[in-house]
Amino acid sequence: MAETTLAETAPSIEDFKDAALRCPLPAAIELIGEKWAFLILRGAFNGLQHFEQFQAGLGIARNILSDRLTKMVDGGVLARNPDPDDRRKVVYSLTEKGMALLPVVVALRQWGEDWGHGPPTIILADSRDGKPIRRIKLMSHDGRELDLEDLMWLDRRSGHGVRREDGWHGKI
Repeated sequence: MAETTLAETAPSIEDFKDAALRCPLPAAIELIGEKWAFLILRGAFNGLQHFEQFQAGLGIARNILSDRLTKMVDGGVLARNPDPDDRRKVVYSLTEKGMALLPVVVALRQWGEDWGHGPPTIILADSRDGKPIRRIKLMSHDGRELDLEDLMWLDRRSGHGVRREDGWHGKI
């Protein structure tokens, strides 16, 4: 039996559109893809816990902060619990889902260092030895660093690579 190539098993453009509708990226962007959400995340990663701390630390209007915190709690990124030291206050803390965003925030910061304002005076370092952390990179299952040309989309059901009619390999 002859082996089929990726091009021979290519889905139609309609299949591609259908798969794009199920892509998790739009939902992720809806939850955390705007300025204040990322700044709230940065604050939470740096120990901010109370509404007043976020407001003072970020310079954000109360109504906007309230809306973003509610959205992030509803989305499971932050938890909202009574402050054990002062029941009149609440504590916002990162959930497991929120902690999973650390590489995203670090990668975006590194991108900003490269393409925005340049290297900051404060850097992120390993608390064990004080050495700066490595750059966030895409890595293969066997530890190779990957670039865009090394990537393709793979249909989990069939195991086939996903291509469009124009030969596009399904890159990000």
